Amino acid sequence: MSGEPQAGPGFEDLGFARVDTAREARQGLPEVVYGPGKTPAEVVAIVRRLLTANTGPVLVTRVDTGTASEVLGEVPGGRWDEAARLLVWRPAPAGDFRLCVVSAGTSDGPVAAEAAAVASAVGLRVEVIRDVGVAGLHRLLAVADELRRADTVIVVAGMEGALASAVGGLVAAPVVAVPTSTGYGASLEGVTALLAMLSSCAAGLTVVNIDSGFSAAMAAFRLARATRRPA
Repeated sequence: MSGEPQAGPGFEDLGFARVDTAREARQGLPEVVYGPGKTPAEVVAIVRRLLTANTGPVLVTRVDTGTASEVLGEVPGGRWDEAARLLVWRPAPAGDFRLCVVSAGTSDGPVAAEAAAVASAVGLRVEVIRDVGVAGLHRLLAVADELRRADTVIVVAGMEGALASAVGGLVAAPVVAVPTSTGYGASLEGVTALLAMLSSCAAGLTVVNIDSGFSAAMAAFRLARATRRPA
């Protein structure tokens, strides 16, 4: 196979990756690149094809400092969010869909940062509320009015994951729960929080994978798009 990209039905074959160039037309957002396991050169090639084939934001998740530096040196115009480990080109302007990202503790901060940065990059209006875990329930109640103004709430919590149920009982908006691997031994690297959120008595929670702030942001993005679709 030559080194030139090969055209396909809605994708381009780079040899090491088949870039989904039609995803923006299907879902309103270009394919998002998962950074780990790819060399900087591979990330550069994929990003260049996505920028050429699409008009919306191009994102690369879970990027370390060295990779971010190399990629930005080859593909100008991007920016790196260190806390979120996110590379972004052409971020979308903030719309009117209000997303609140709430974290239980400071240790949940990196996952919450990823959720907030991804959501902001794809055009959601993001507010972040930190450190309102249920061990001090008065901290959560103090921000209840802010939570109720949101169109969707992302709750990021480890340990026993109880914050998702508490928020789910306070607001009418959709709640997307993100279990984190924060906690001591019986937290089982986030499994305890995951099972607690899946078993929540607050009806209708959406639960995503452990430590996946990205998945929560994408769930909020889909909700935002659904509210904008014509009847």
